Amino acid sequence: MNVLFISSFAPIVTDRAATKRLYVDTFGLDLEDADGYLHSEKVEGVRHFGLWPLEQAAEACFGTKEWPADVPRPQASVEFEVDDVAEAAKELEERGYTLLHGARTEPWGQTVARLLSPEGLIVGVSYVPSMR
Repeated sequence: MNVLFISSFAPIVTDRAATKRLYVDTFGLDLEDADGYLHSEKVEGVRHFGLWPLEQAAEACFGTKEWPADVPRPQASVEFEVDDVAEAAKELEERGYTLLHGARTEPWGQTVARLLSPEGLIVGVSYVPSMR
């Protein structure tokens, strides 16, 4: 697997007001709001930074707004840009990792597969055409 760059990092949010107070009011990040998902492609050092509500992470991974009780609740999400998401997902599975979901293309054009790391992070391998 050839990782090209970190395409995204997003803390998983459960208290939106407190999180917004820290990242927007205190750190002064200029984040856009897309239906409760605060994000920016203008934070130096990362292609995309977001504050991902837990219910949106659950929907992206499991198709439901509730995070499953039998799966550890994630603290953040990090995505690594690769050339071939399906091949990277296959390699992860061959190495014994269980994917939260296999390679799929999201409505905004990103192809991504995700797993839960031992540290409790949602880890994605992705291909984002707009970042190329």
